[in-house]
Amino acid sequence: MKKFLITTLLFLGLSSEAFAQKHPPRPPAPPHPSRSQLYNDKARELDKKYNTEKMLILNHPLATKKMKNDQLKALNLRYQNEKRLLRATR
Repeated sequence: MKKFLITTLLFLGLSSEAFAQKHPPRPPAPPHPSRSQLYNDKARELDKKYNTEKMLILNHPLATKKMKNDQLKALNLRYQNEKRLLRATR
């Protein structure tokens, strides 16, 4: 009876040790960003997108000056609307 108890405890100890080695503990989840961080990230992303599109319009080799002005007006209008929406969600 004593040998059975010792072998059972030894077996359980080794199997739990092997299980622990197989499955390492998960790292803690990263903290959720605050609303202001999310807002700042979205605003930065919007500004970056606006600036790249503006540079693409201005550096286009085939577009005339009038076409560029029309595209820039449309881009500015769209940018203002998106900024307004972003501020409204704040």
